[in-house]
Amino acid sequence: MIDKDEMFPPILKASPSFTPMWEEFLEEWKDENDLPLYLVLGELSRHIASLVEARKVDELKEIFLIVEHWHIEGSAYVKEAATVGLLEELQGENNAVSIEAYLLTESKRWWLKVNEFWDSGKLIRES
Repeated sequence: MIDKDEMFPPILKASPSFTPMWEEFLEEWKDENDLPLYLVLGELSRHIASLVEARKVDELKEIFLIVEHWHIEGSAYVKEAATVGLLEELQGENNAVSIEAYLLTESKRWWLKVNEFWDSGKLIRES
């Protein structure tokens, strides 16, 4: 099972260009025992959007493979963070349609649940 402390090392390996943002986040929150990962997931969302614009296909595929693992193998916190902290944020990006093309099966399922929530108010949960 992937715990929240294990979420970001694979992202940093897949996308080294995200490292400066991660390090800035760590520096800002260095006095906290429990890092507010939802905040850095917003940064990751913007980073992903920039990768889509730059057409960094291989890097995007690696990132979304990790996001898929978060959805499948993550703790409850990791799964929720992947959906509400990342996918929901990505849907607000200008190139959400392009982003959707990189989603794998489980991530796509949760992406659609987020859409359904915004369209009809249906709660986002396992069904």
